[in-house]
Amino acid sequence: MASFLAFAELCQALSQTQSRLQMAELAGEFLASLSLDEAEIAARFMIGRATAQGEESKLNLSGRAVWKIAAEMTDTIDQGEEIFAAATDFGEAIEIVMRQRESEPAATLTIAQVEHCFAEIAAIEGRGSRPRKLAELRDLLAVTTSLEAKYIAKILIREMRHGVSEGMLLEAIAKMASRPVAEVRRLHMLDGDPGRVVRILRGGSVPAPRQDRTIVRPLKPMLAYPAQNVAVAFDMIGPRIALEHKLDGARVQIHCTRDGVRVFSRQLNEITPSLPEIVALTAPLCERAAIFDGEVIAVDSAGSPLAFQELMRRFRRIREVERLAIEQPIKLFLFDIIGIDGEMLIDRPYAQRHGTLAELAAHNGLQLVGSLIPNTLHQGERFFEDAINAGHEGVMAKSLDSAYTPGVRGRGWLKIKRAKTLDLVIVAAEWGYGRRHGWLSNYHLAARDDRDGRFAEVGKTFKGLTDDQFRDLTDRLQILKTSEEHGIVTVRPELVVEVAYSDVQRSPQYADGMALRFARILRLRDDKSASEADTIRTVAREFEHQLVRPA
Repeated sequence: MASFLAFAELCQALSQTQSRLQMAELAGEFLASLSLDEAEIAARFMIGRATAQGEESKLNLSGRAVWKIAAEMTDTIDQGEEIFAAATDFGEAIEIVMRQRESEPAATLTIAQVEHCFAEIAAIEGRGSRPRKLAELRDLLAVTTSLEAKYIAKILIREMRHGVSEGMLLEAIAKMASRPVAEVRRLHMLDGDPGRVVRILRGGSVPAPRQDRTIVRPLKPMLAYPAQNVAVAFDMIGPRIALEHKLDGARVQIHCTRDGVRVFSRQLNEITPSLPEIVALTAPLCERAAIFDGEVIAVDSAGSPLAFQELMRRFRRIREVERLAIEQPIKLFLFDIIGIDGEMLIDRPYAQRHGTLAELAAHNGLQLVGSLIPNTLHQGERFFEDAINAGHEGVMAKSLDSAYTPGVRGRGWLKIKRAKTLDLVIVAAEWGYGRRHGWLSNYHLAARDDRDGRFAEVGKTFKGLTDDQFRDLTDRLQILKTSEEHGIVTVRPELVVEVAYSDVQRSPQYADGMALRFARILRLRDDKSASEADTIRTVAREFEHQLVRPA
C-alpha cells in the first residue's frame, strides 16, 4: 500500500517544478505506480478533493476548524497571527504548527487510510455531528507527520497550490494510461470525477460513443461565455441562433430513471429531498430514463418571480420541507435534455435536442424557458428588451448546431445581461467602522486565473448589502478565516458574489493592473464554487471591449 507521505512528497516536488510537461509526467508516473484503488483516490487528492464529485459538502470542515484543532494539539492557539505571517499559505501554517509537537510521529498512514478517514467524517450526520467530525479529524492529525498534516489541510480546504489544475491532471492521467489527452478529457467531461476516470482507464474499459455513461451520476453543466449584446452574439454564432430567457434562479439537473427521480445542484450535490415538487412533476418521465437541464426559480403566491436569495431558503433543506414548500413555492423551467431512453444526446445539435425536449414537455405538462429563433437582429434585440422588462436577467444565445459539452464553456452558448456583472470571489475583508462597526465589510474581490488557479484582486466594495447580509457574511467569513493583520481578515477563497460595476480601469494597485469602478454586490452565489468564478481573462476582455478606456 502506498504511503500518504509519498503523496505529500510528490506534491512538494510539483510545487517546486516550473515545466508543465514535467509536472504532468511526475503526476502521471506517480499515478501509474499505484494500485487501481490508490490511483483513483490520489487523482482526487491531487486537485484538493477529499471525496468523490458531489460528496464534498458532507465533510463540512472549515479551515478555521482545522486550524483550531492543530493549534490546540500543539498549544499554539495564541500564536496564530505570527504563524500565518511566516507561512506562504494555509497548509504551510498547519505544517509549522504541527512541528511544535514534542516528537514527530512515524509515517505510517496510507493513501487509502486517509481517504477512509475522510469518508468516515463525511458519513457523520445528525444532531451532535460536528464535535464527532472534529474528534475524527483530531485523531487523524495525531498520527500524521508535519508534512502529511500540511497536505491533509490543503485537501480539506481545496487549496493545493502546487500548480496542478484540473486540466493538467487530465494530461497526467493521459500519460498514466498512455491514452490521447482528448479521450481523457471526453471521459472527464461525461463523468466529472477524475478518480472515476482513472478507474475506467486503468480497468481498460472505455465506453462506446452511444454508451458514454449510464444515467446514474450527474454531469457537469455546460457553461456559457459572456457577450456584450445580441449583436455580438449574432456575430459570434451566426444566423443559426436561438435565444432563451436567462432566469434569476438556480440550475438543476434532473435524472428520471426506473429507480425514481434524483435532482442535483449546479455543484452536483444531490438536493432531491429539498425539492419534492420537482420529483412529483417529473416522475412520469421515469419510464423514459431521461436527464434534463433546467432552472428553478422562487415565486410568490401569484406565480411572479422572486429574488434569488428567496430560492436559497429551499436548497439543501431536508427538515420542514412541506411547510417551506407552502411558504416558498418554486417553479421549474427546462431548457435542455441530455439523455432519453438510456441514450445520451450530448453530441446531437441543440435544435434536435430542443425539439425532443419540447415534445416531451408538451405531453407531460412541463414548462420550458421562453425562447425564440430570430430571423433578424432586430427581432433578437426586441426579445432581449422584452426579457429585461419581464424581470429576467437577460438572455442566452445558443447555436442551433451546438453540442452539449458538460463542464466546458463552449462557444456555442453565450450569456447576455443588461448590467455589467462578474462572479468574483471574496479573498479578504476589513473590519468596518461607524454603522458597520463589528462587521466584516469592504470585501476584497478577486477573479480566477485559469492558468494556475490563483485568485487576483480586482477591487473592493462594501456596497449593495443590507445589515442582515453584513451580519451573515461576517459569520461566514469568520469560518473561512486564515489570518488577520491590521484589521484585514484573509479568508479561504470560497464565497462567490455577483458584482455589478460601471467599467474596468487601469490600476497599479493590483498585480494584474486592472480594477473595477463603482463595484457593488448584487447577490451571493451559493450555487457556484470558486472554480466557476469569472477569470482574469474575462476582466481583461471587458477592459479591451470598452469604447472609452478610463485613464
